[in-house]
Amino acid sequence: MRESPLYQEILQEGVQQGIQQGEVTLALRQLTRRLGTVSPQLQAQIQQLSSIQVEALGEALLDFSTTQDLVAWLRSHQINS
Repeated sequence: MRESPLYQEILQEGVQQGIQQGEVTLALRQLTRRLGTVSPQLQAQIQQLSSIQVEALGEALLDFSTTQDLVAWLRSHQINS
């Protein structure tokens, strides 16, 4: 069963979801350290980002000085704005 393509696909999806959640968690921790408390609404928006977007956020947040910087970044990077 472990060699079946379906099992491998499910396993790979689980690994990808775990990596994505880890990236989001790290970004939220960095944002909290940089900006203070991040509202639940902003956290929800960040959790909806793709892995590539979260990586870009991780780089961009180094330049943020206010929550408005984060809000502006999210507006410019949301697929469904």
